[in-house]
Amino acid sequence: MSIFVTGATGQLGRLVIADLLAAGVPANGITAVARSEEKAADLVARGVGLHLADYDRPETFTGAFRAEDRVLLISATDAGRRTAQHAVVIDAAKAARVAQLAYVGVFGGPKADFLLADDHRETEQLILDSGLPYTFLRNNWYSEMYTGDLAGIVERGAIANNVAPGSRIATAPRSDFAAAAAAVLHADGHLNQAYELGGDTAWTFEEFAEELTRQTGKKVVHTTLAAAEHKAILTGVGVPEGFADILVDVDDAISRGLLAATPGDLSRLIGRPTTPIADTIAAALAS
Repeated sequence: MSIFVTGATGQLGRLVIADLLAAGVPANGITAVARSEEKAADLVARGVGLHLADYDRPETFTGAFRAEDRVLLISATDAGRRTAQHAVVIDAAKAARVAQLAYVGVFGGPKADFLLADDHRETEQLILDSGLPYTFLRNNWYSEMYTGDLAGIVERGAIANNVAPGSRIATAPRSDFAAAAAAVLHADGHLNQAYELGGDTAWTFEEFAEELTRQTGKKVVHTTLAAAEHKAILTGVGVPEGFADILVDVDDAISRGLLAATPGDLSRLIGRPTTPIADTIAAALAS
């Protein structure tokens, strides 16, 4: 039996593999699925197996899996094309009748009605239709999505988006989500389960700004923009129009409360409280 991790050289995939190794899974019991041998060289050096494959080349997944394998399908990054790409992995897993197909989707699952969720809802349905034992990991937003440009936010004195004042979002860092994925892959009891994964505490962007102010000593506020104004800013700095629409739509979803729930699945899976946004801010500032 091998645990396959697709997208293994991405930020989440690498963390999942590190957590599997830390949990005592033998390196030769893990297979990294990646497009580039060069990018996976450090994983191979640790004894992890490598299967070179590409979501856009179905033949590279032919015969990749065996019946006893567990597979983690980390979603592709090209929104709008992902369903077809994911279907390639699902078909290969179905042909092998794998023991588990875990999928990293989006918070809310079939109830998520925002643009970014479309591919995830469709992928979950394909997995259900396959008849394979599944585990759905429905991730809320990564905290790092909001801490990647702290220097710029502090310089401008504002975090600007089209999220309505007072709206909450229950983020957690990638490391927490990775720990949850590793847990459902190396332990039993997670088949045919759907987990809504997010932080223990939902925060507002006003609270985010206040915490950043506290940690830096420089005043930062949250500014709510009109959706059209936010989109214009995004496209003005080079964000493709289609992706700008998705980002603006996500902010609308936050305003509607779709990413605010705190069901506690994530902390239960990882066996500890999730990492507070204040800690992620501190780590980003320190780096």
